Amino acid sequence: MNNAFSKRFKPVSLKDFSFRKKVILVCLIISLIPVMMLGFFSYFQQKKQLTEREKLAIHETLNGETKQLNSKLSTYLNILKLIAWNENIRAALIRQYNTNFEMYLAYRDTIDPLFLTISSLNMDISNICIYTDHAIYPHDSVLRGLTAAYGMPWYHDTCHSFSPVFELSDDRQSLYLACKIYMHSKETSIVCLTIDMSKIFQSAKSLFDSDYGLFITDSGNTVFYQYQSNGMKADDTEDTVFSKDGSSKYVIERSSPINNTGWICILYRPVTRITTVVNQMKYIVLFIIVLCILFITFFSAKISNSIVSPLEKLVQNIMQVEKGNYEITVTSDSNDEVGKMIQAFRSMTKRLNYLINEVLLAKIRQQKDELQILQLQINPHFLYNSLSLINGKAIMAGQEDISQMALLLSTFYRTMLNKGKNIITLENELKNVQAYIQIQQIMHSYSFEVVYNIDENALLFCIPNFVLQPLAENAILHGFDHEETPGKNILTISISFDKDDILLNVMDNGCGMEPSECRDILTGKSKGYGISNIQQRIQLYYGTAYGLTYRSTKNRGTSVTLRIKKNAPQ
Repeated sequence: MNNAFSKRFKPVSLKDFSFRKKVILVCLIISLIPVMMLGFFSYFQQKKQLTEREKLAIHETLNGETKQLNSKLSTYLNILKLIAWNENIRAALIRQYNTNFEMYLAYRDTIDPLFLTISSLNMDISNICIYTDHAIYPHDSVLRGLTAAYGMPWYHDTCHSFSPVFELSDDRQSLYLACKIYMHSKETSIVCLTIDMSKIFQSAKSLFDSDYGLFITDSGNTVFYQYQSNGMKADDTEDTVFSKDGSSKYVIERSSPINNTGWICILYRPVTRITTVVNQMKYIVLFIIVLCILFITFFSAKISNSIVSPLEKLVQNIMQVEKGNYEITVTSDSNDEVGKMIQAFRSMTKRLNYLINEVLLAKIRQQKDELQILQLQINPHFLYNSLSLINGKAIMAGQEDISQMALLLSTFYRTMLNKGKNIITLENELKNVQAYIQIQQIMHSYSFEVVYNIDENALLFCIPNFVLQPLAENAILHGFDHEETPGKNILTISISFDKDDILLNVMDNGCGMEPSECRDILTGKSKGYGISNIQQRIQLYYGTAYGLTYRSTKNRGTSVTLRIKKNAPQ
C-alpha cells in the first residue's frame, strides 16, 4: 500500500515538465524578477528620498529658528550692556543723597525713563531690576537692595564676574540675564533682565502645520523647554530624541550650541508622516505586479506555442536526417532564433549533402595534385643537371666566366625554390641574394660595388623566402640603371638586431625617388608588384607592426629596411 501511495504521489520535478510549461515558467521568472526588483527599489528609494527631504526641511527650519533665537539673545545682551554701562545709571547708583526728593528725581529722570523705554520696545522682557547695596531706597520692582538677590540662581556667578550670565528660573518659565555693573566704589550693583520664556519660543509653535516637537536643552543636556503639537507626549519621544544610535521612529535634527548659552535645539517629526505617503505607493506597486503576472502568463502561453510547434517539426526532421533522409519539410520565415535555427538547419543539411557528394571529387583532385607535385619536383632537377653540364663544358673549354655564371644560376635557383618550402634560413636567403648580385655584376661589367654588414648570429634564424632578392633587384635596376649623376655605384646589404627584431637593410646611392613614389611602391600603385607582395607576406606572418620602410632622396639614393621578428616561424 505504501508503494502504491508513493507511486501515485511521486514528487514532480522540473525535468518532468513539458517544454511548453518550462517556457511559461521561465518567462514568468525572468519577467517578474526585474519587475519586482524595480518595484521594491522604487518603494525604498522613494521612502529614502522622502526621509531625506523631510530631514532637509527640518534642518532648514531649525537653522532659521536657531538664528532667530540667537538674534533675540543678542538683543537682550545689547539691552543689558546699555544699562550696565550707562553713565547716568552708574552716577545715580554712587551718588550720596541728602533728601528723599533727590532720590525721587533720580528715579524719575534717570532710571524709570530708560527702563520704560526698553520694556515698551521689547515685550519679551517682563521686568528689569537693579540690585545694589548703595544707600538708596528701593523703588517698586526697578530698584532693590542687594540682599533681595541672595536667593536668585544667578547671584553667585554674577558677583565674581563682569560677564553676562544666563540662568533659568526654578519653574523654568522665565530666563534671567544678569550682569554686574562696574562701579568706581567698593559697592556692588547688579542689573537683571527677566524674560518670559513663552514669548522667546513663541515662533516655535508655527514651525509646521502639524505633528512636530521641539526640545531645548541646556549645556547639561537637561530639557528646560518643550513643545509638542497635536497631543504628542514628551514621554513617548524623550528617550528616542536624546539617543545617539539613530534608531527611532522620528526624523530628528539637532542644532549647534547657541552662543553664550550652550543651549541645543532639537526638532523632530514622526516618520509616520512619511510612511503614510510611501504605503500608498506600496499598494500601487503590488497592484502593478499582479497585473504583470496575469499579462505575462497570457503572453507566455502564446509565445510558448509559437516556439514549441516549429521545434517539434525540427526534431522530426533531425531524426529523418539521422536515418539518411535529407529531404527537409520544416520551413520558417521568422527572423527570431528559432526561425534562424530552422533556416540554418536547412542550409546545413544541403551543405552536408553537397559535401558528401564532393568527397569523391576531392579525392580525384588530390590524386591530380600529387601527380603535379611530382612533375614540379622533376623540373628543378632537370634545371640543376643542365647547369652542371654547362659548367663542366665551360671548364673543359677554359671559359671561366661561363662556368661562374652557371654556378651562380644554380645557387640562385636552388635557394630560391627551396625545395618548395616557404620558410628559409637567413643564411640561405643571403646566399640567394649574393648569387643574384654577382650575376648582375657580371651583366653590368662590375659597374657597381657591394658592401655586406652582416651579424653572423642572425643567420641561424628563419624567415619567409625570397624577400631580400627583390629589394636588391629594385636597387640595381631602378637605382643604378636610371642614375644620371657621375660616381661609383655602391650597394650595401646589412643584417642586424634591434632588441627582439631583425633588421634587413638594402641601401644604394642611385637616382633616388620622390616621397610619393615611396608611398606608392608599398601600396602596389607603382608598376611592379614584387615589393607590395613582400609587404603583404611579412605582415601576414608577423602582423602590421612589421614590414618595409622606405627612405629616399632624389639623386642621392634609397634605403629600404625590412623588420621581422627574431623568433621567426619554423
